[in-house]
Amino acid sequence: MIFMTKVLITQSNYIPWKGYFDAINMADEFVIYDEVQYTKRDWRNRNMIKTPQGSQWLSVPVQVKGNFFQKIKDTKISEADWGKKHWNSIKQNYSKALHFKEIAPVFEEFYLNNELEYLSEINLKLIEIVCKILQISTKITYSDSYPILREGQTERLVDICKQLKASVYYTGPAAKNYMDEQLFEKENIQISYLDYSGYPEYQQLYGDFTHQVSILDLIFNEGSNATKFMKSF
Repeated sequence: MIFMTKVLITQSNYIPWKGYFDAINMADEFVIYDEVQYTKRDWRNRNMIKTPQGSQWLSVPVQVKGNFFQKIKDTKISEADWGKKHWNSIKQNYSKALHFKEIAPVFEEFYLNNELEYLSEINLKLIEIVCKILQISTKITYSDSYPILREGQTERLVDICKQLKASVYYTGPAAKNYMDEQLFEKENIQISYLDYSGYPEYQQLYGDFTHQVSILDLIFNEGSNATKFMKSF
């Protein structure tokens, strides 16, 4: 039997949706690729929760004015009390969810007491909390812990995969628009594009069902049954 090392390399997101965690669970190693440019109005510092008025953005305030080319890993928080505001919104909208009371304490502890200064650190900590709840044991590292061997967007990804002795590289479908697949083929690394279609619906608060919300929605509503509504378990 040939063992295939599966690697996921992508930017950190703020309390990502369930598809993000399915991707992590499918990989042997998840590399957070936060040495690339921070992008505004993206998933790096915000995500959606469900409310009686519809989906609502929760955005982590960050310092970006004048720093047009700063990296995600260098992006700092701009308001010290952001966590309390986010937790109040989460609690207000999910306190009636079936499994909120049993799961809330670990998130409350983080939101009310964390003193992290960088967005990337906040994203990682919340990703780790969710992985523990979902019992995902994938190893997580930062891309800057791997030496830069070649310049170039795809070259960098290939080099990280090579350093991890990867057989399979997981990436989102949007990567088809910019990635040079031949560079992976030359190294005998199989590209596997993630499929985010076909998710089942679960018990969700507030009207019509929507998939495009934070994983918090699934966890608070379904508790230990959450993985039954994901695709990689």
